[in-house]
Parts: sequence; structure tokens; C-alpha cells
Amino acid sequence: MDYFVITSILVFLSAVFGYLNVRFIKLPNTIGLTLITILFTLGVFALSYYDDTLLQAERFIISKIDFKVVLLDIMLSFLLFAGALHTDLQKLKEQRWPVLVFATFGVLVSTFLVGTGVYYLLMVLGLNVQFIYCLLFGALISPTDPIAVLGILKKAGAPKKLEIKIVGESLFNDGVGVVVFLTIFGLASGSGTGFSLSGILELFVVEVFGGLLLGLVLGWLTYYFLKKIDDYNIEVIITLATVMIGTLVATHLHVSAPLAMVVAGLMIGGTKTREHAMSELTEDYVDKFWELIDILLNTILFVLIGMEMLVLEFNTTYIYAGLLAIPIALACRYLSLVIPVQLFQKRLDFVPNTTLIMTWGGLRGAISIALALGLSESMERDLFLVITYVIVIFSILVQGLTIEKLIAKLQLKPKGNE
Repeated sequence: MDYFVITSILVFLSAVFGYLNVRFIKLPNTIGLTLITILFTLGVFALSYYDDTLLQAERFIISKIDFKVVLLDIMLSFLLFAGALHTDLQKLKEQRWPVLVFATFGVLVSTFLVGTGVYYLLMVLGLNVQFIYCLLFGALISPTDPIAVLGILKKAGAPKKLEIKIVGESLFNDGVGVVVFLTIFGLASGSGTGFSLSGILELFVVEVFGGLLLGLVLGWLTYYFLKKIDDYNIEVIITLATVMIGTLVATHLHVSAPLAMVVAGLMIGGTKTREHAMSELTEDYVDKFWELIDILLNTILFVLIGMEMLVLEFNTTYIYAGLLAIPIALACRYLSLVIPVQLFQKRLDFVPNTTLIMTWGGLRGAISIALALGLSESMERDLFLVITYVIVIFSILVQGLTIEKLIAKLQLKPKGNE
């Protein structure tokens, strides 16, 4: 079975599940697709007691897909560019300092708190896991997932000032989170011999700031070429080339491709580029093209998340650990936001209960699963994959379904476009 056949099957399933969600269930796509795929997979498990043909076919498809590579090396760049393209750059500039602190300080604090909390939780459950592996788990679960956040938050009716903080943080903190994860991974695997503070700083400078710089260059070059012509077909292709070649260049230079795509997307979607380099027709086509890419990849991605159940080891203790880790992850998320919110609250006029809303609205998603799949067996991969999956599914289904109700209960829904 080649990649075309596998891709065709995934697109077909995405279309069918998407239709069922829009036609009957009527949940946000992110939530509906995940739920339907999980139910479908459970149905396949039940059917396998009589005939396991469908189960084996589904397992074969998953076995041929390297979820980590597909998401982190391919899909993530397209999804982040599409998300950044439709983010208000001016509002993001106003909130740049809290977004920066949330995406750096917040991720680091959360990594340590989650790692420590899970270490003692596993000890209570009789699972002796090295502390550094728990820190590794803290690093992969701490970043909020921009794909899940962007798909749900815009429908929740949060005030614009709060929405831009959560969306801005989620666009940037995955790049920082991946760097933190890789740093601890190097230590845990023994490849971090001679590890030092200078080593951490070098990795941050190269990965994070290198990615940001590359994004600025890509954004400026794209702006330059768009400004010189007026042909919406070619201009759409130029934006596509920016993402594809930009990802290859970032990989070659060992800088963060996700951060590069976020910056490039913000620049190309910004008011200056839209006013000076795009006609109204071009702007309309660029927006619709990337909306379609966003919807297609999101649909496939959340179908894959549901199907990832097939690679889990259904150990009862692991599932208990996952359920008990949910409140730990939420509490650590809350604590990691307290200081930054207090720091900027008066100066930037934060809405009431910002910390609570950002905690519940900071959804975990595919990035966490992809990183967990990248763990080695010696790093307790099966255990942490189950815990990660339980937290992600809770995040998407429970937090995603209730964030709008929480905002309404706290009376934060805006009267206008505040």
C-alpha cells in the first residue's frame, strides 16, 4: 500500500466524518472529528471480536504513518502559517510582551512543575520512573497546541484582548516547547554529555531566534515579490512556495520551522502587506486558499489523533495515571501563568479571570502526541504516550466543549468587538 492510497483513505475518512459532524452532530470540527474517530475506532475494536479485517486494515494504515514526522516536519508549518495569516498583527504587537513571557517563562515553569508533580504521582502508583523522564513529559505536555486552540477558541466568544493573548501564546510556545523538549531529550538519552548553561543558550539562540530571523526574511521576500506583480494565481503559488521552501531551509539550517512560519504568516497577513502588495482579488484568493488548506489538514490531523488509539498499550495503571495527571497539568498551567498575568495586568488592562480562562482555554493537542511518540522505549514511551493521550483527549473534548460556557458564566462575552 503506497502513500497515495493511504492519503486517499485518510481524506475519504475525513470527508465522511466531517460530513457526519456538520450534518448531524454539529460540534466544532476539532472536537467533532476527534470524537467521531474515537467512536469509529472503538466500533472497529468491538467488531474485531467477530471479524478483525477492518481492525487490521486500520492498524496497517497507522503503522505506515510516522505521526511525528508527518506533523512536526510537514503539516505543522502549513497549519501555523495559515493560523498566523489570519491573526491580527496589530493587536498581537500590543500584547507582544505578555505573549513572549507566556511562551517562554510559562513553558519552562510548567515543564518543571508538571515533571515534579507527575514524578510523585507515579511514585504513589508504584511506578518508579526517573525524574528526568518526568521532566521530559513536562516539556512535551506544557505547550498549548495552536491547531486545537485556533480551531475552538474563535467560536467561544472570548473578548478580543483575551483571545489574542491565548492565540498568540499558542502560536509561539510550541516552538519554544520543542526546543525545551529536545534539550531535556539530549540529557535523558546521554547525548547531552558536557551539557551546560551555554549549551542551552546556544540551542535557544540557534533554534528560536534563528527561526524568528528566517521568518522575517521569508516574510519580507514574499512581500517584495507580491508587490511587484498583480496576478492572484501566481501570488497564491508564491505564498505556498514560501511555506514549502521555508520549511526545507529551516530544516537544513537547524532552526525552528514552526516559528519561522508563524513570523512569515504574520508579516504576509499583516495590514501593510495586504494594503501595499495585494489587490482585493488577490487577498480574497490567498485567504480562501489557506482557509481550505487549514481545514483539510486539520480534518486529517484530528482523524489521525482519534486513530492513534491503536498504538496505545491499554494498561489499567497507565490509564489511572493519565486521569490523575489531568488536574496536575491544569494546576501547573494555572501556576505558570500567575506571575506573568500579575506582571502585566494593570499596564495592559487584562480582562477579569484571565488566568482561569487561559488555563482552561490552553488546549493540548497533536504536538504533544507527536513528541510523546518520539520517546524511546527506555524513556517509558508507552506510559507517557497513554498519559499524554488521555490529557489531550480530555483537553479537546471536555475543555474544548466547555470553554464557551465558562466564558459565559464569568460574563466575559463581549458586547461588541472588544
